[in-house]
Amino acid sequence: MKYRFVRCAETDGVARIVLCRPPLNILTVEMMEEVATALASASARGAVKAVLFAAEGKAFSAGVDVEDHRGERVKPMLESFHRIFRLIHDLDCPTVAAVQGAALGGGAELATFCDLVIASDAATFGQPEVKVGVFAPIAALCYPVRLGPHRALQLLLSGRIVGAAEAREIGLVDRVVPAESLADTVESELARFTAQSAAVLRLTKRAVRESLGLPFHQALSQLEDLYLYELMATEDAAEGLRAFTEKRPPVWADR
Repeated sequence: MKYRFVRCAETDGVARIVLCRPPLNILTVEMMEEVATALASASARGAVKAVLFAAEGKAFSAGVDVEDHRGERVKPMLESFHRIFRLIHDLDCPTVAAVQGAALGGGAELATFCDLVIASDAATFGQPEVKVGVFAPIAALCYPVRLGPHRALQLLLSGRIVGAAEAREIGLVDRVVPAESLADTVESELARFTAQSAAVLRLTKRAVRESLGLPFHQALSQLEDLYLYELMATEDAAEGLRAFTEKRPPVWADR
């Protein structure tokens, strides 16, 4: 597929999705459909060990186009936007966001929905939707889990924009680094994932995702089954244990 508003590449086991509508990378329906297509393609490739979201320009993304919040455009906008999050949620590999500037509204939701959020010290985050008479469904669903309900409500009800340091303090961001170090830091973190087995990464993420919210005994029984009947059936579980015993680096089959 030819993309107009995103750039996609797969290198060293990482599917890289770069927002390319500078300077603010405002998300239109067409652009969101391209992101979803790129995600679906990455999901179909079993060798992908991580998905990276990044952006060109001064902002990561200033959110969804205000015009797409009006009248008959709202429903297709929500469907396109939420398809992205359904796809990210179902991804079995880790997801990483590299945030170099403003991540606001839908841009903040896209970044902070990832498993690992690495931000420049110049980045800002916020959900200003309340100021224009709407709310952010993904943030309303996910921020209480990430931040706790009280901090989530403080952000969502005020529309306040926070800097990277505060975002890190409250749990919205995982790492904050100097702007000039962002690219190198992101690559170092991605290397941690690509050094692992794709199969074991998938099963580990499933273990966390599928046990969330379950009663303890039910969750533990489910995890035991996943460990015994799926993890231990992989080539890489046997290889990893054998390599440890033989004091050598493992050679992953990634299946």
